[in-house]
Amino acid sequence: MSTSDQAKVPGAKYNPTAAKRCDQEAPEQSSTMRFGSMKIFSGSASQALGSEIADYISRISAYNVKPGAYYRTVFSNENIFIKLEESVRGKDVYLVQTMASPVHDNLVEMLIMIDALKRDSAWRINLVVPYMSYTRSDKKDQPRVPISARLIANMIETAGVDRYMTIDLHSGQIQGFFNIPGDALTAFHLLSDHIIARLRAGELEDLVVVATDLGFAKQGRNWAETLGVPLAFVEKRRVSNAESPRALSLIGSVKGKNVLLVDDEVNTAGSVVSAVKVVRDYGARDVLFAFTHPFFCEQAYERLAALDLREIIFTNTLDTPKSRMLPNMTVLSIAPLLGEVILRAHEGRSVGALFNE
Repeated sequence: MSTSDQAKVPGAKYNPTAAKRCDQEAPEQSSTMRFGSMKIFSGSASQALGSEIADYISRISAYNVKPGAYYRTVFSNENIFIKLEESVRGKDVYLVQTMASPVHDNLVEMLIMIDALKRDSAWRINLVVPYMSYTRSDKKDQPRVPISARLIANMIETAGVDRYMTIDLHSGQIQGFFNIPGDALTAFHLLSDHIIARLRAGELEDLVVVATDLGFAKQGRNWAETLGVPLAFVEKRRVSNAESPRALSLIGSVKGKNVLLVDDEVNTAGSVVSAVKVVRDYGARDVLFAFTHPFFCEQAYERLAALDLREIIFTNTLDTPKSRMLPNMTVLSIAPLLGEVILRAHEGRSVGALFNE
């Protein structure tokens, strides 16, 4: 076992004390390493996150991992050019690249980097994509439309990826679009542990979890069960030809209660604006908002700044510039979770054990 097994990993449910008792009875059998030495590359959209992951792995294991060096430029015809500045022949390579804005530049850069790694004879190419775009287009919900999520999966496979890792896909069935193994992780434990700490400190009495959308009902129920608090739902309907839906009413009670709004992604922040208005109209006290992916457009910053929210909690699957950070924003890092999963994938150990599965 690596030294990472000596402490709880943020965002996981691994209990080192219980694991130690289990190991005494039936020691875990780790497979021998089948791949070459580990190498991590960080794409343009994930430079800070990639460095944080490398630092974490170096700190808690025997591996001295540093982000791989490469040269990137954009020609006058807008073509992206990538050149690796070190060999990856025979190595177990992990490419960290989130699909941040500009989405298509980062997507194409990712595919070109994968091709460069493949042509330099990397033994295994693992794509770590914390936020995957187009995952809302996972079915034909009207005539003559594409299933873009499937297309993205096909592009990733065709480029040469052997394994993928991602955080909180919009729909679980998107995993079925891939024909390669992968780890569809969640930031739920990372976010919920933050709220649990607030509850234990006595900062959030009479809390109610409110799902901002009926489509998020299952995840909302998970939140409520984990926190041991009641659950309510914002009912909303999408206006024809409008990007932002219109909240209509609340299913449940929040009168005189503190409210935790939960969602998976924020883009325009239109949904949370409507949700806050609804819970306020129904008598809520303090309102907090927790979600995974901060894909903020310009309008989102303005809307969030104007909202009366006690705390806005999200992860760094997408980078939020320091200049855009509001005083009530809390960013939780997914680097330890991804670093531990990368380490376990490299050593052939169970990832499910991190979540007591």
